[in-house]
Amino acid sequence: MMTDNDIRPLDGVRVLELGNYIAAPTAGRMLADFGAEVIKVERPGTGDELRNWRLYAGDTSMLYRTINRNKKSIVLDLKTSEGRRLVLDLVQHCDVLLENFRPGTLEKWGLGPEVLNEANPDLVITRISAFGQTGPLADRPGFAAVAEAVGGMRELVGDPDRAPVRVGVSIGDSIAGIYAAFGTVMSLFQREVNRADEPVPLAQRVIDVALNESILSVMESLVPDYLAYGVKRERVGGRMEGIAPSNAYPCKDGTSIIIAGNGDAIYGRYMQTIGRPDLAVDPDLQTNAGRWSRRDELDTAIGEWTMQHTRDEALALLDQAGVPSGPIYTAADICADEQYAARNMIQDFAVDTGADRPTKVGFPGIVPVIGGTSLPIRNVGPDLGEHTEQVLVELLGADAGTGGPL
Repeated sequence: MMTDNDIRPLDGVRVLELGNYIAAPTAGRMLADFGAEVIKVERPGTGDELRNWRLYAGDTSMLYRTINRNKKSIVLDLKTSEGRRLVLDLVQHCDVLLENFRPGTLEKWGLGPEVLNEANPDLVITRISAFGQTGPLADRPGFAAVAEAVGGMRELVGDPDRAPVRVGVSIGDSIAGIYAAFGTVMSLFQREVNRADEPVPLAQRVIDVALNESILSVMESLVPDYLAYGVKRERVGGRMEGIAPSNAYPCKDGTSIIIAGNGDAIYGRYMQTIGRPDLAVDPDLQTNAGRWSRRDELDTAIGEWTMQHTRDEALALLDQAGVPSGPIYTAADICADEQYAARNMIQDFAVDTGADRPTKVGFPGIVPVIGGTSLPIRNVGPDLGEHTEQVLVELLGADAGTGGPL
């Protein structure tokens, strides 16, 4: 019988990750989650800067442990000729090279796509940058915050009477990482399909992911609406432009809930549930367009109802009526949730947190689910250089006695 440990669709794929921060490491994490051997190359001394982001104690942040799970860590100094030589030696044993340096950096180091291709003509080269490898902005640096602004997202987040705000995570990096993982698997699939015919040309094995384009791609009809109708989307707080009623509403116990009762068939049941049959049958409120024009009136009526109930009371009544709704969870709520537990979405590991002994820490599970529950995480993000000797000996036959950064 197949077990969770046997479900590794990318088993046999080896990835050399030269990425730092979140975008490329997210792509590497996704490939590693499903069985790829991901060898993360880190700089001597400090390693990936993510090791120090949100570091509350100890020497390695939980953010690093999360983003770099299921990987191996080796230390190479890519600013030295020896470090760069070892990269070229390693790619001969890899299927993928993943990087998110500023465009031109690999080329400056003598590790551009043409050089990598000479070392391994089958290599998939996945590159993530702020604005892509080509175009007038290609050379500009940029983090996710900039990409989220240029991609159109930041303008839509927040309240209309205040400056745009950012969501609470590096969503631009994460989305780009997901696209990079998809592009990598797509290229690997193409390579396998074409293996009996002509080799896949280098140009088709270079996956070029831009942070700003990744954001633009999830902005739905932002651009088409502007070009077709002259519509300029604006910030609408907790609402969604043109869709009503859908918002967060306060309850009498000090919590808030999300209610998404904007479907035409749902709306009538929703209004009956909150004791407003007059709004349920109002002919002007039977479509989203009509409800959007009276969104303030609807939100006021809904808020008056939720303030009469606790969170659990309101959610129970809405669920009974078939109105989509849910609590606004904190980390503590997620850890206590039965649904997440049933699908193995919080997985515990003993981790060094700077205390006298390792602490049991829960980490988010692997998505998507295969086989009914989240696959098991094999290991959290490794210590700096934990696998340097193992990788160099196993793949290159290097002298196990070599010490220090290479």
